[in-house]
Amino acid sequence: MTILLTCSAGGHLTEMRQLEPFYHGMKRVFVTFKREDTESLATREKVYFIERPARNTIKTIQSFLQAWKIVSTLKPKLVISTGADVTVPVCVAAKLQGIKVVFIESFCRPYTASVSGRIISLFADHVVYQWPELKKFYPSGIYGGSIFVTE
Repeated sequence: MTILLTCSAGGHLTEMRQLEPFYHGMKRVFVTFKREDTESLATREKVYFIERPARNTIKTIQSFLQAWKIVSTLKPKLVISTGADVTVPVCVAAKLQGIKVVFIESFCRPYTASVSGRIISLFADHVVYQWPELKKFYPSGIYGGSIFVTE
C-alpha cells in the first residue's frame, strides 16, 4: 500500500516528520514544493515537487494539474496532509480520484481553522485537530492532541 504524504515546508514538514512512527515501514511518497528543507528531505525520501499555489490562480491550476498526474500515476490508498497551501490541490486531486484523505490541522492553529483546513475539511474523510478549542470549526473531526514528540 502506498500512502501519499503532502505538506508545505517548514513547520508543516516538521509535523509530518513527527508522524513517522505511523508511516515507518510503509511505502510512501511526499508531495510538496521546493525549498531547502524539502530538498534535504528528498535525499532520504521519495519526493515529488509541484508548483506552490501561494493564492495565485495560475499557479494553483498548475499545481492541481501536477498533483493530478502524480496521484493518477501512483494511485495511493491514502493521502495525509498537515497543510498548508500546496496540499489543497493534492487533496482535491486525490478525492476526485476516490482516494481517502486525512487532514491534520496544524499545531500552530490553537484558536481558528487554517484556510487550507477550512477547504480540505469540506471533503476530507477525516480531520484531526490538535487543540480542543478547534472542535467548533471541525465538529465531526477528531481531537488528537499534539503530534509533537519531545525527547
